[in-house]
Amino acid sequence: MSAGSERPAAAAAPGAVPAPRASRVELRLSCRHLLDRDPLTKSDPSVLLLLRSQNQWVQVDRTEVVQSSLHPVFSKVFTLDYYFEEVQKLRFEVYDTRGPGDLGYQDDDFLGGMECTLGQIVAQKKVTRALLLKFGRNAGKSTITVTAEDISRNNGYVELSFRARKLDDKDLFSKSDPFLELYRVNDDGSEQLVYRTEVVKDNLSPVWEPFKVSLNNLCSCEETRPLKCLVWDHDSRGKHDFIGEFSTTFEEMQKAFGEDQAQWDCVNAKYRQRKRNYKNSGVVILADLKGSLFPGLHHGRLSDSLHRECTGPSPPAEPGRPAHPGCNSEPGPGPGADVQKWVAIDFTASNGDPRNSCSLHYINPFQPNEYLQALVAVGEICQDYDSDKRFSALGFGARIPPKYEVSHDFAINFNPEDDECEGIQGVVEAYRNCLPRVQLYGPTNVAPVISKVARMAAAEESTGEASQYYILLVLTDGVVTDMADTREAIVRASYLPMSIIIVGVGNADFTDMQTLDGDEGILRSPRGEPALRDIVQFVPFRELKSASPAALAKCVLAEVPRQVVEYFSYRELPPRGLGTHTYDAGPERAGQPGVRPVSVSSTLGVP
Repeated sequence: MSAGSERPAAAAAPGAVPAPRASRVELRLSCRHLLDRDPLTKSDPSVLLLLRSQNQWVQVDRTEVVQSSLHPVFSKVFTLDYYFEEVQKLRFEVYDTRGPGDLGYQDDDFLGGMECTLGQIVAQKKVTRALLLKFGRNAGKSTITVTAEDISRNNGYVELSFRARKLDDKDLFSKSDPFLELYRVNDDGSEQLVYRTEVVKDNLSPVWEPFKVSLNNLCSCEETRPLKCLVWDHDSRGKHDFIGEFSTTFEEMQKAFGEDQAQWDCVNAKYRQRKRNYKNSGVVILADLKGSLFPGLHHGRLSDSLHRECTGPSPPAEPGRPAHPGCNSEPGPGPGADVQKWVAIDFTASNGDPRNSCSLHYINPFQPNEYLQALVAVGEICQDYDSDKRFSALGFGARIPPKYEVSHDFAINFNPEDDECEGIQGVVEAYRNCLPRVQLYGPTNVAPVISKVARMAAAEESTGEASQYYILLVLTDGVVTDMADTREAIVRASYLPMSIIIVGVGNADFTDMQTLDGDEGILRSPRGEPALRDIVQFVPFRELKSASPAALAKCVLAEVPRQVVEYFSYRELPPRGLGTHTYDAGPERAGQPGVRPVSVSSTLGVP
């Protein structure tokens, strides 16, 4: 049931953490209202990216320096591997740079920093945070914006080289110092900076250095998407003079280059209106166009290669089955699916008296019990994929006040009208407060909580939209008592936007629980009806007891991306988000609708 691996590794032993599968993500940065540290000019900002690794911050990369700007938009794109199952902590530090950007930053003035996780950026697509100085003080009104775009299935690159001829001279005592900016026009009409060239000093016919960009970055893998090129005369104070611009598409670039006609008039609209005989402010020429993954393809069109790289190769055909079509990753800007997180905790008497140190529910002030360890490890990952970070928290198998009747789906905050808790720490607090108020009883019936969440998922499905996906985390210490009802509930839930993670706590015999997992065959209801999808992941906590919380989360969440893919593929409602993974859903099961391969958001970005 493992989601697959892109890291070379030996076959995992039972209980071992499966190697995670990465997405490739591009991050783009901009800042607003930066502090001005220069007495005569404005700050010359650049951003340093650091990644938390082995309890220390490690420098990953650095943007270019944008001279004399308090509102910089950086051309440099950070490309990172993103793992759904991990907490990847990032830190962005903004500096007023004193020297070249490739030198150390020790002598630069610190303008502020921001910390977040890569999961938060990917889920929200665009994150804007205040910059903080040392000791948590706000850096005035300074903010940083980080935008994420998935390029996992769009791994083609293109290399472009531009030059210009007879540009307008904007300087009185010398010639212009031109640079070029290339923008992609998004569906909403906004413009995304793709690349900014270097400045060529004192030259009206500059030749800029070649640069390489991903096809996703350039045109979202849409050859007809509008592109805009602007040419400026650089000013050291940041007040650059506009020379001219032109619009094109990648399709037009390819065709014109193939016909040796790849040049455009660089037009200043104001001059065109004022000057009767105005023709242009120079000419910009596409000097070279290469597909970096397609050596030798210099003068031919890249269309076929572009399609191949943006859709990905077709998975190999299985014996007796036709090959699958390419798995297209939708780059659209719309929202993905919001994760609705549910937790169900076992309060049956088999856990032992919580006042006894031998109990699985014993609250040790120095060491969290197994329930808390599993809850926090998984919850901290999941909460990044929901806009409000709230968890619905249920309990089962206890006698609850005021009448102390047995309940198998009670709110552990004792508010049946609103069973949600604020973040994973809110669930922890509700769990601690709940223990002394309930009487542990039994039996271990899981079907009621599955059915309760399934009703919510069914209501969501009836809307016909892909905006909510439900993840139910069940923590239990024993074999499920209502196995038949649980199997029936899971089979029904397999048709809904829902995944179930069961963590077995303690040393009980969990052999029967493997049946629910589906690793050894398709789960069937007592009536023989097969599950549409494998939506259950069972993990015995004892096998990962000595592992880190991050390793536990990887193992527990490894299958969620594939389960999401299979659901949206079956419903033909691919969410338009980031963090796409492509999985082959496998052969169609006998007597069931086909589950075709598709690339959809496994990170479940929020609106």
